[in-house]
Amino acid sequence: MAFTRAPGKHRRPSRMQRGTVRAAGVAALTGTGVVGSLAAPAFAAEPAAAQTGLTPVVTLGDAVADRVDAQAAAQHEAAREAAEAAARKAAEEEARERAAEEAEEAREEKERAAREAERIRLNTFVSPIPGSYVSTGYKSGGAVWSSGSHTGVDFHAASGTPVQSVGIGTVVEAGWGGAYGNQVVIRMNDGTHTQYGHLSSIAVSVGQQVAAGQQIGLSGATGNVTGAHLHFEARTGADYGSDLDPVAYLRGHGVNL
Repeated sequence: MAFTRAPGKHRRPSRMQRGTVRAAGVAALTGTGVVGSLAAPAFAAEPAAAQTGLTPVVTLGDAVADRVDAQAAAQHEAAREAAEAAARKAAEEEARERAAEEAEEAREEKERAAREAERIRLNTFVSPIPGSYVSTGYKSGGAVWSSGSHTGVDFHAASGTPVQSVGIGTVVEAGWGGAYGNQVVIRMNDGTHTQYGHLSSIAVSVGQQVAAGQQIGLSGATGNVTGAHLHFEARTGADYGSDLDPVAYLRGHGVNL
């Protein structure tokens, strides 16, 4: 076989060669009028194609970026609002807990104050005749007393002087008491009893609750007496013969005589 060209010379035309050939072909076609009507629109469309191929992509990228930014901003705002709401809720819960604790403390303090006030009320004692003094002492001897000695003390008092309960208690006797004349006997809160004799009048009745300092009658000279005064006794029970030292009893309850 014979070759008109040396081997290795059959190569693909270069880009420049292809361009030259394409240009020659176009020129030839243009000369014939075949491409004239087609080439102009084709070349005219190239800028528009370039524009529609690039600008929409850029515009789309900006729109997506704007949406991403808007979403990020919305998420940030939602997170901020959620954090603020959580902080408000925590603060409100803390305030409620603090208010509940303060209310509980106030209730406990009120209960303590009430208990203390009740303790004071139950343990408050006064003299049966404020400002008076003992004119005849406990266990004084003499024929005037059937037992041979005084089972109580006498407080100096003119007839009609107000007589008061020495403490809180319940009236267990109110009326005539023989040698004691008109008398009142009170069972005190601690279980002891106090007696008030020779009264000119009685202001309480059996079963009545009385407080320390409450008036129970007026002093007088009823019963076995030589003059107006108040006979006062402290007893372990309601009856005669269970007497205690009245002055020691009152002083033991904080009364200064």
